[in-house]
Amino acid sequence: MAWIYVLLASIVEVVWVVGLKYSSTWWHWAGTMLMIGISFYLIIKACENLPSGTVYAVFTGLGAAAIVLVDFLVFHAHFSVIKVVLIGLIVSGVIGIKFTTEEKSASQADQLERGGR
Repeated sequence: MAWIYVLLASIVEVVWVVGLKYSSTWWHWAGTMLMIGISFYLIIKACENLPSGTVYAVFTGLGAAAIVLVDFLVFHAHFSVIKVVLIGLIVSGVIGIKFTTEEKSASQADQLERGGR
């Protein structure tokens, strides 16, 4: 479930980054701030069962790749093959991190919440 939180946080990140660029009214800004809050809540939930460094690396990598793709597809940013190759490297790094990181079991997470090591 923790990886789903990371994925959802990355998707929500795309929304709030676009909001930072295009918000012009108070309710646009309110929606952007709400998305930031949701994104960070999801990151915190993911960190309950995954190492925080891993969560942050995957979150920022997926978010950055998705934002560049949204720029290409939605906002018609300049497309270049080198950008696509570099996005592919980011995504392959994220996949590598995912496959080499173990999720904490429920008992390990409960023990950490109680202050144990």
